[in-house]
Amino acid sequence: MSVEIAWVVFALFLYVLCAALLVFEIFIPSLGLLTVLAVSAFAWATHVFFQMGTTAGWSGLGAAAVVIPVFWILTYKLFPQTAVGRAMILKSSPRDIGDALPEKEILMPLMGKTGTAISPLRPVGVCQIDGLRVVCSAEVGFIARKTPVQVVGVQGHTVTVRVKQINN
Repeated sequence: MSVEIAWVVFALFLYVLCAALLVFEIFIPSLGLLTVLAVSAFAWATHVFFQMGTTAGWSGLGAAAVVIPVFWILTYKLFPQTAVGRAMILKSSPRDIGDALPEKEILMPLMGKTGTAISPLRPVGVCQIDGLRVVCSAEVGFIARKTPVQVVGVQGHTVTVRVKQINN
């Protein structure tokens, strides 16, 4: 009887090994070798259970259906708290509203105003308009750096500019 218990423990260990190898496959480039080893461990554990009998085999597959997902869930929950997990996961800092894109209310008054291209617009670049640095889109083609521009459209967060026509 103790020999059968040892085989059951060994087969359950193979299921855990299968799950661990699949987790390692995500982080270690093995060209599928770890997946092959994981499938082999799963097949070996299933074989061990079915050698004990049909009921033990199906019970072993039921155990695998519980053990492998539980291992994955625990890894998913606990990995970010480990030193390696903290090093691999990017930290996200909350950003203020309007930090990346100017508010629409700030952009609407720029309609018709003139400014200077700070960077080349190919077709998108940065312009200095009315004291604000604004990401702009060229209406047509390329606009070189330090070229005078005029705002011809504001739609949502998109400011469209064209080269300012100099009247003689």
